[in-house]
Amino acid sequence: MKDTQSIRRALLAWFHADARDLPWRKTNDPYKIWVAEIILQQTRVDQGLPYYERFIAAFPTVQALAKARQDRVLKLWEGLGYYTRARNMHKAAKQIASQYHGKLPQQAEILALLPGIGRYTAGAIASIAFGERTPVVDGNVKRVLARLFNLDACVDEPAVEKELWRIAESLVPPQHPGDFNQAMMELGARICTPRKPLCETCPIAAQCVAEKLGVQEERPVRRAKKETPHYEIVVAAIHRDGRYLIGKRPEEGLLGGLWEFPGGKVLPGESHQEALKRECKEELDLSVRIGGLIATVNHAYSHFKVTLSVYRCTLPDSATPKPKFHTELKWAAPKEFRTFSFPKANHKFLPLL
Repeated sequence: MKDTQSIRRALLAWFHADARDLPWRKTNDPYKIWVAEIILQQTRVDQGLPYYERFIAAFPTVQALAKARQDRVLKLWEGLGYYTRARNMHKAAKQIASQYHGKLPQQAEILALLPGIGRYTAGAIASIAFGERTPVVDGNVKRVLARLFNLDACVDEPAVEKELWRIAESLVPPQHPGDFNQAMMELGARICTPRKPLCETCPIAAQCVAEKLGVQEERPVRRAKKETPHYEIVVAAIHRDGRYLIGKRPEEGLLGGLWEFPGGKVLPGESHQEALKRECKEELDLSVRIGGLIATVNHAYSHFKVTLSVYRCTLPDSATPKPKFHTELKWAAPKEFRTFSFPKANHKFLPLL
């Protein structure tokens, strides 16, 4: 049986003495804590910090975010990836403004009903902003708990994850639950790292079973990663009178609400030219004249990789593109590109147009 009180005391003392100086830790504003938690879900602190500061400067309150145009929200999010996070935060802000008088609910159970707020984020907001005694379990906390208790079962299994939440809940103290939860996350991010954990500086090393047994780098046990798929993508930079044709992706799905150039996957057995003609017919209901290759761009997403081949294209004079896939089409001059939110891969070839 673990000495829960010792773990709590040691972690809180370490956190209060050594926590990173971050802007969302200087406030009890639940909105700012929410924004930080959403940004940091799939982003390192050093990468996310500038985005957080820009986002809060642009939308300092829930009401400001609720009133904003989605295009502006996505533009500020541009480069962070996982754009569903931004779209859901925008939807949730509208819901908070209309249903909760512009104030975030104080209970994790109610917060978790809002778009994009799962159990982890709800627990973080409720414990940090409102002092609710509720746990958080993210990747960092999973790793800390798996080592602390030397769990040899796969932490990706639902039954094991349920047990991790139970353990986390038992550790959260009635006083300063938000600080404790942040300490657990901070420990995983800085000390109890995936590789070569800094056990000699860990405040709870004396309680860690995996460290005592020398198996800390074997914990947590994870599912074997599948090979990352790779796709060939063709892109049509359709040019007319100094402008390029761009389309807005549907709200739901990958990169929803972002602008892009027409194109898509090359199917087995297709040449680039065949694929480009097919995609333009499917997306725009027209035939394009394909010119030279402008650029070849490699880009990695979280679950797959792509190689984009960008071709300069033109249309017959009488041709009028129709949005068969995109929700909207526009002709944009290169100087206007900065006003649109594009996927990160597109930014790698925009300067060449």
